[in-house]
Amino acid sequence: AKIRHDIMAVVTALSEVCGPSGAYVHLGATSNDITDSATALQLKDALKLINQHLNDLEVVLMELSEANKHVLLIGRTHGQHAIPMTLGFKFVVWLRETSRHIQRLEECTDRVVVGKMSGAVGTQAGLGPNAMKVQHLTMSRLGIMAADVSTQIVQRDRYAELICLFAIIASSLDKFAIEIRELQRPEIGELAEPFASATQVGSSTMPHKKNPILCERVCGLAKILRSLTIPALENVPTWHERDITQSSAERFILPEACILLE
Repeated sequence: AKIRHDIMAVVTALSEVCGPSGAYVHLGATSNDITDSATALQLKDALKLINQHLNDLEVVLMELSEANKHVLLIGRTHGQHAIPMTLGFKFVVWLRETSRHIQRLEECTDRVVVGKMSGAVGTQAGLGPNAMKVQHLTMSRLGIMAADVSTQIVQRDRYAELICLFAIIASSLDKFAIEIRELQRPEIGELAEPFASATQVGSSTMPHKKNPILCERVCGLAKILRSLTIPALENVPTWHERDITQSSAERFILPEACILLE
């Protein structure tokens, strides 16, 4: 609290317990060598989990496509009846969209999960003649790649790309949920959320209601996730080699985006 600097508080505490070696704690490094690399580790774990769940969704949609390949329903354009199609075909459309998201996430991961050990402005001047080796050893120990080039920070186009991708994935889930909601209308009744009739209550005043609350939650959370793209994009510009306007926003939007999508 007295230092009013998160990294220097840790550095001071470590230095005090390391004896004479404490003089070498954080030597040549800068705060974002620590925080950006830590963010990469957190994102690595988060993206692994999100990727697994997208793969699970892909499997479910594949099974639904096969199971419903002969189930007829009416196709609709402009909200009006068009021509007949199959429910399996509708699921195939969702399946391929999900597959594209898996591919996008895998490609994006290589650009996002990167750390740095390059010092105050990215030149590694404070790390001496073996600076590149120090960075390589550090990132190898952490199990992440080093950014090919950085200033005091890893460039924020990387995080902006990730959150924009999250927003696209959320928009697809929003689309799937809207379709289920529309087809759950009593006058249509072609799809529906699971409803535990023995225990679940749809309304406090209308006992006949079976509201699509899960899909409605998906649609609502997708709106919030899409809104996070604005601060993510506004974090790309920075004064010279770095200012602090990014960090206050990132401490909210990065974990929030991961939680919302998950």
